[in-house]
Amino acid sequence: MPAPLTLPRLAWGDPSSSRHALLVHGLGSNGALMWRYGLALAEAGWYAVAVDLRGHGLAPRALDYTLDAYAADLSRTRPDGQDHWELVVAHSLGGAAATLAAAEHFGWTRRLILIDPAIHLNPHDRDVVRESQERSFDDPSMAAVRAEHPHWHEQDVELKALSAQQASRWAVEQTSEQNPEWDVRAAVAHLLVPTHVIASDPEVYSIFKGELVDEVRANPRVSVSVVKGAGHSPHRDLPEDTMRHLYDALRA
Repeated sequence: MPAPLTLPRLAWGDPSSSRHALLVHGLGSNGALMWRYGLALAEAGWYAVAVDLRGHGLAPRALDYTLDAYAADLSRTRPDGQDHWELVVAHSLGGAAATLAAAEHFGWTRRLILIDPAIHLNPHDRDVVRESQERSFDDPSMAAVRAEHPHWHEQDVELKALSAQQASRWAVEQTSEQNPEWDVRAAVAHLLVPTHVIASDPEVYSIFKGELVDEVRANPRVSVSVVKGAGHSPHRDLPEDTMRHLYDALRA
């Protein structure tokens, strides 16, 4: 088992709430970029805590960037004064790590919501992700982010640029190198908690699509919805629609 790291946190909402949620970002991002979910959950009465994953944001650096290492950190991240999360919302890489943590540590969370999760990456998607990360590190400026995503909210532009400046490029590269077989489908099959996937639109760009959707839905605890017109980060592309999917999942 990889040695866990203590991950830095930021939060939205009232810490005295009985409902605590953990927010987990994707590759090359940081906890602050989960602000849309934090705000939406806080407005619904939750206390939402986002973390920076190892090698990202202000989190400690390490040598191990396997999915198991990311999952080990998350499984040891608990609400203050409580032994489990009521909800974990996790995007992309975070979705893969949270899936492993939930499958291996029953009771860590009562519910999972995965945002276009990196459950199984084929070679094409790995290349797309690698090229996207290279662009981010080659020009980690707000101007570059705004040029690539002109419709994003200004705070997302600011924070995406900041996340590229904060993250360890070596850590992000090693996340690809150290996970040559990127596949957590077996963990999905063993999930025992209600899990909802909010997928991006394959006609725009999604890493959760095709036969993978049917494979994941073979677990009766897993449901899926698609944010039409949104790319891999639906909370930045179509935030209002994505939050409607979030609220619908919580009501189910």
